[in-house]
Amino acid sequence: MGKTRTTSDLLQRRQRLLGPAYRLFYEEPVHLVRGEGVWLFDPAGERYLDVYNNVASVGHCHPHVVGAIARQAAHLNTHTRYLHEAVLDYAERLLAMFPPEIGNVMFTCSGSEANDLALRVAETCTGGTGFIVTANAYHGVTQALAKLSPSLGLPIDPGCPVRLVPAPSECGNPGASFAAGVCKAIEDMRAHGIQPAALLVDTIFSSDGVFPDPSGFLQPAVAAIRAAGGLFIADEVQPGFGRTGTHMWGFQRHGLVPDLITMGKPMGNGHPVAAMAAKPELLAEFGRRSRYFNTFGGNPVSVAAGLAVLDVIENEGIMANAATIGAYLQGGLREIAGRYPLISAIRGAGLFIGIELCRDGKPATQDAARIVNELRKRHVLISAAGPQSNVLKIRPPLVFGRDHADLFMATLDQVLADLRLVQA
Repeated sequence: MGKTRTTSDLLQRRQRLLGPAYRLFYEEPVHLVRGEGVWLFDPAGERYLDVYNNVASVGHCHPHVVGAIARQAAHLNTHTRYLHEAVLDYAERLLAMFPPEIGNVMFTCSGSEANDLALRVAETCTGGTGFIVTANAYHGVTQALAKLSPSLGLPIDPGCPVRLVPAPSECGNPGASFAAGVCKAIEDMRAHGIQPAALLVDTIFSSDGVFPDPSGFLQPAVAAIRAAGGLFIADEVQPGFGRTGTHMWGFQRHGLVPDLITMGKPMGNGHPVAAMAAKPELLAEFGRRSRYFNTFGGNPVSVAAGLAVLDVIENEGIMANAATIGAYLQGGLREIAGRYPLISAIRGAGLFIGIELCRDGKPATQDAARIVNELRKRHVLISAAGPQSNVLKIRPPLVFGRDHADLFMATLDQVLADLRLVQA
């Protein structure tokens, strides 16, 4: 074992070896060495309450998932060009959780790969090249997906067949206003000779600032893209696998059946496994025109992880817990909001909550950053979202309990008071 390194040593080494493009959370980055349930631990054994990670959806290092991965890794792992029964077992269990119209699934290693594949399928099956995303969306890091992820801050080429639409509005009729934005984007595409291929949305609009309600508001926008000959792609990487509490998938809250569905991070509880599910007629057309191969997408170890996660969701009441604790958390946060005028809105579904901060009617970006960093100093980890980064993003592992919620709310309350953000 090497000697203990200080945070400064690690940061300098990271910069030298990994280069400048990576980013870390917090003004004072956290050095973590272990995880358990909703807790993360630093080298000194100090624990941090994780109120942010949807990757470890059923809890850090869940023993059932860890055991499944270890057993399969000790038995067989190889690429995906051989027959293997487990991937079929996993496909059957996963597809049984979708509407009957969704009949096929293709496995990848990351949500970015899943979304990239969905773009290919949409272009092949519609003949279009135009995609519509929200104004601060994040959908992945491939070259194609970066152009559809304005939250990355990259300039969008004026000639690119991507159109941005405003995030859903809390005012008036969100369904009508969001659909109007989609219709305007479709008209602009056609004016420039671009055939629409798909509307791609994260069904909880996480990067835009968390907009889950009212249920069903997505329906007019989906009808508009389909009338224009395009498809609806539901990006379920963040809201999927029971996080919203009432449904397994975010799109179900809107009474919709997508044409394509993408999944990622929570599928393997941290193990890199992802997928795209589809209506069979689309993959029949795609398969007729294209070939697809992913060396490790759906490999035996990844499939073991995915099956184990489904076991935990089904056997440990994970979705019900998200609904119960999410409602409890939102209720407590609304009580806190009554004491702090900085909190302008609380939006959420299950264990996915956004706390919007505004000062004098304007996004309180600096206040949000102060709160996030003060919570980190007190060993509570969250982040911020929205185009102005003024929405506190609350998205803990789905095993989050009432006592964890109480600890988070008490710490947040104290931070707000210490920063003198209380009602005068």
